[in-house]
Amino acid sequence: MSVRAEPSLPTPHELPAPASWRCVDILSDLHLQAELPRTFEAFRTHLLHTPADAVLILGDLFEVWVGDDAAADGFEHACAEALREAARRRWVGFMAGNRDFLVGPRFLESCGLHALPDPTVLSFGPHRYLLAHGDALCLDDVDYQRFRAQVRQPAWAEQFLAQPLAARRHVAAQLRQASEERKRTQGTESYGDIDPPTALAWLRHAHADVFIHGHTHKPADHAMAPGVVRHVTSDWDLDANDPAHPHRAEVLRITLAGVQRVPPAGPLP
Repeated sequence: MSVRAEPSLPTPHELPAPASWRCVDILSDLHLQAELPRTFEAFRTHLLHTPADAVLILGDLFEVWVGDDAAADGFEHACAEALREAARRRWVGFMAGNRDFLVGPRFLESCGLHALPDPTVLSFGPHRYLLAHGDALCLDDVDYQRFRAQVRQPAWAEQFLAQPLAARRHVAAQLRQASEERKRTQGTESYGDIDPPTALAWLRHAHADVFIHGHTHKPADHAMAPGVVRHVTSDWDLDANDPAHPHRAEVLRITLAGVQRVPPAGPLP
C-alpha cells in the first residue's frame, strides 16, 4: 500500500507590496493552448486592460511547457508577446504549476516577468497572503506526488530539455492524452484537494492568515480556522461546447478592503 509523504515546512519567498500598489490580480489554471483561442484572447485582453497594479499568475498558465525554446514561434510566441506587453504596463509575477514547471529564466527575462517561488507570501495591506500553486499539498494523490518528486529533480529536467523540441512535444502530447482520459473517467475528482492540516501548518510557519492557491479547479472560499481563510482560484475555459461544463473565467482581486472575485477585464470573446 502506498503511503503518502508529509512535506517539510517550506520557507516562503517574501513579496512586500510597494506602497504604490492599490490593486493586485491573482489568477491560475488557464491551461493556455492553441486549441482554446477564446480563452487566450480573454487572458490577453485582461492583461492589457485590468486596473490592477500587479498580476500574479499562480501556475498552469500553459497546458504544457516543453522548454523556453518553444516560444520562438507559433502559439507560445503569441503568449510571450502578450505577457511582454503586459509587463510594460504593470508588475507581472509568474509561479510555476504542475503543467508549466519547465518555464525557465530565459523565458521570464525575455517577457519581463518576475519569478514567484512556490510558496510566496504577499504582504499587502493588513494581511499576509500565502500564495501557492497547490499541487504540493494534494497529499492523498500519492502517485502524483511520486511523479512530481521525480520530474522536479534538476537532472530529470536537464535530460528532458536535452531532447529535440519535436521529441519533447511528442512526450507532452502523450501526457496530455493521459490527463484528458483521467478527467473523462474521474471528472473533477481527478484533481483531488489539498490537505487542510498541512496547509494550516504552512500558514502558521509563514505567519500568514490568508491562503490563496489554484490547481484543484474547485473555486471556493473556505474558513480554515478562526481568522484564517482559504481562497481557491478558478480555472479558465471559454471554449468548451459542453453544456455540462459551462464557461469559466474569474480573477481573484486583492485591494486594501480584502479579496473579491471579478470577471476578466474587457468584453469576453
